[in-house]
Amino acid sequence: MINDLWYKNAVIYCLSVGTFMDANGDGVGDFAGLERRLDYIQGLGATAVWLMPFQPSPKKDGGYDIADYYGVDPAYGSLGDFVAFTHAAKQRGLRVLIDLVVNHTSDQHPWFQAARSDPNSPFRDWYVWSDKRPATADEGMVFPGVQDTTWTYDSKAKAWYFHRFFNFQPDLNTANPAVLAEILKIMGFWIQLGVSGFRMDAAPFVIAEKGAEVGGKPREQFDMLRDFREFLQWRQGDAIILAEANILPKQDFDYFGDDADRMHMMFNFQVNQASFYALAAHDARPLLKAIEKTKPRPLSCQWGIFLRNHDELDLGRLTEAQREAVFEEFGPEKGMQLYDRGIRRRFAPMLSGDPRRIRMAYSLMFTLPGTPVLRYGDEIGMGDDLTLKERDCARTPMQWTGEHQGGFSQSDTTVLPVIDHGPYGYAHVNVADQRHERDSLLNWMQSIIRQRKETPEIGWGDVVAVPTGRSSVLALRYEWRGNAVLCIHNLAAEPVEIALESGNPDPEHDVLVDVLTGSRSEVRDDGTHCLFLEGYGYHWFRVGGLDALLKRRPA
Repeated sequence: MINDLWYKNAVIYCLSVGTFMDANGDGVGDFAGLERRLDYIQGLGATAVWLMPFQPSPKKDGGYDIADYYGVDPAYGSLGDFVAFTHAAKQRGLRVLIDLVVNHTSDQHPWFQAARSDPNSPFRDWYVWSDKRPATADEGMVFPGVQDTTWTYDSKAKAWYFHRFFNFQPDLNTANPAVLAEILKIMGFWIQLGVSGFRMDAAPFVIAEKGAEVGGKPREQFDMLRDFREFLQWRQGDAIILAEANILPKQDFDYFGDDADRMHMMFNFQVNQASFYALAAHDARPLLKAIEKTKPRPLSCQWGIFLRNHDELDLGRLTEAQREAVFEEFGPEKGMQLYDRGIRRRFAPMLSGDPRRIRMAYSLMFTLPGTPVLRYGDEIGMGDDLTLKERDCARTPMQWTGEHQGGFSQSDTTVLPVIDHGPYGYAHVNVADQRHERDSLLNWMQSIIRQRKETPEIGWGDVVAVPTGRSSVLALRYEWRGNAVLCIHNLAAEPVEIALESGNPDPEHDVLVDVLTGSRSEVRDDGTHCLFLEGYGYHWFRVGGLDALLKRRPA
């Protein structure tokens, strides 16, 4: 059992090494550049850094086609540079999470090359093969519209191999004990180099049964998740796994474990998708339903809460009508959509750069039940480049200054083009300028993150919805260790006045203090608080007044 539940009240900052900071001027971000920017990440208020894949790779899928699990891509530096980075992060109190991409490898990985070259190779059974084209070859594609099949014929192997993703990403046969042992070895290797945990890519596919005869409803090998967790606890007691698992709520405990013995954390895709429908429709009720459905979980487990990540905004769990409403509001053009299920834009342009709505949405994210995960560049409102293919449009280099290449690199060419024109070009959106603007998004984000860390009730406490009488207003009350906070958000552009009960059983001390502004609300004779919210307005109230604020127990 893990003893240090640091992840319950963490703030996770996600970035790609290759697009964050270039130190050697070759146009590609590297670990030396990332190390230079750790003070920025610490100053922002993040407590953990999650790195997208940085291992050697042909980079046909943003590095998620790994060719060597035990190295660093030379473009990003060396293993020595990685260790220098993790040491520097530790000095600043920052934990490091890395992607664990073990559902598949690159087809250039030596394991696959050995497997296809010799049917008697010990690596042959590390992948999934069929002598003839399976009947299910046209089913289960992860990237519809771009991916044509899940089985491809290899002329050298004289057999068909399975790939849930692209054909250059053959699936590992995770049912093979030798493959499972290798995955544990990979985890142990990076733990020794200073890593505090892993974001497990495509967790449901990792544990699913694979083969030509497998069809119909997926059959998962959940004991595998327990193996992963037990190994981490033996090697490093506070190391964690954050699973990417876009599943239905009825499966949550399958991944967390009834006894909290599987995944420590999972991304809450149900709440994420419901959040975007709530923002589009100005209706909090579907979001409340998603919160209620995903509320049950073991006490030591946690949700990862996010607005945008490095992939498309997946809307596949919404109804068709809800999905169309989100498309119409945030991605009405076909070029803004992807895989028939999502939107590929960055968050700020999705909301047309409206500062009121952007801040309200991030305030909402930071007050939803779980641990917030922030995507690099969103703290300054970076935009996207829709001329780039698929997901690359939202993966452009970080914009540090208004100088050449946004201060990302001295090179004239970069790994992906820096956004250099339009309202989201680096001349208008960059860290340096926003640092000196009192009312900038960056300074606001630093303040809201600091407040989130000082409000552990959201990460640790029990949440209940408080009736507001308005479908556009969401009110969530968190209670933990005798302290309570009440977070209220108006999802609509129109101002609104509401009357609600704080939940404080002591009328004499029923006072609400807004921890963001210091304003107070006294209870009325009818036992309610009369509150005014501007369009896209929000409040974080501590329940019980100043005494509760001063006497609140620390986490």
